[in-house]
Amino acid sequence: MAMTAVARETVFALRRQIAKIEGTLPERLQAPAAATSDADVGTDLTPDTDLTIVRRGVAAALPDAFLPTGVERLDAALSGGLPKAALSEIHGTQTRDAGAVAGFALSLTSLILKQAKGLPVLWIGTSEIFREAGFPYARGLQASFGIEPEQLLFSEAPRLVDALWVAEEAARMTALAAVILEIRGNPQRLDLTATRRLHARALGAGRPVFLLRQAAEPEPTAAPVRLIVASAPATPRDTIAGPLAGSIGRPAFTVTIGKSRTALPGQFTLEWNPDERAFDERRGEERQKERAKNPVPVVSLSGSGKDPAAASGAVLAFPAVGSPAAISPTARDQPPPRQRAAHLGPRRAG
Repeated sequence: MAMTAVARETVFALRRQIAKIEGTLPERLQAPAAATSDADVGTDLTPDTDLTIVRRGVAAALPDAFLPTGVERLDAALSGGLPKAALSEIHGTQTRDAGAVAGFALSLTSLILKQAKGLPVLWIGTSEIFREAGFPYARGLQASFGIEPEQLLFSEAPRLVDALWVAEEAARMTALAAVILEIRGNPQRLDLTATRRLHARALGAGRPVFLLRQAAEPEPTAAPVRLIVASAPATPRDTIAGPLAGSIGRPAFTVTIGKSRTALPGQFTLEWNPDERAFDERRGEERQKERAKNPVPVVSLSGSGKDPAAASGAVLAFPAVGSPAAISPTARDQPPPRQRAAHLGPRRAG
């Protein structure tokens, strides 16, 4: 049965409203081209028109709508990365994961500030969560994430209702690069309605809002993406001669996609490179294969042919004080005591 123009326009308006709530773009009208049936294009065809309703995600229409993490597999799973104009959840299942969750959020903040230079980030939390998880260390912000202390603002609220109000007001401001709201557990006030309000503010301002939930269980929210973050064991530092035993390498995170409208559940191990301010995916099998192909150190030995320095922790024998071997090379090059005075004295007139 043919659909009238008025009914079709009503359906389009409803779909646009649903798309705004879900965080996706409204449907777009497009000619069906070579498509011959609904099964070929996965769309709805109207018998009385030559237009096809094509459902498009944000990635297809706005290439700059996502914040890419730089990890190819993770970005592909998330259809380009984390949405910029949306509410995103970052979960820590246990309180001891608070540092990892905060570190992951700071890593994302570092990526955001590369694009939104000059804009600060507001971190909101209750007195309870800041007492439990603490504040980020100011000197570590610059060293590990390239974030100046004045770029990260904090708002400590006495109650959750106050923190939610501050977050809603801040999420609508375009003067902020991003808003971070840190909550502990599963409070009753942080329900589906509250997250919908935060998500709507983020959509209107075109800014990301990160909801950090410490020691929380997954529950229905309006966030399109939910990532579950935990700390991962650090690998030894890579050196020319191979991994340095007993050392601690880059900070690592285990990131699990707990919820996504475009991706299937998956788990990734990411390392944060504090020098390049970027994520790297740790893939143990590939690293072992690469080392097997290149077992020889990249830099050759010194010209004298001596072996590299002994491994850390080895006991070395030093010559006794006063022995010829204990005299430094600089001391050997000095003139003997008899010639020292004449050598340092003024020149005679000729």
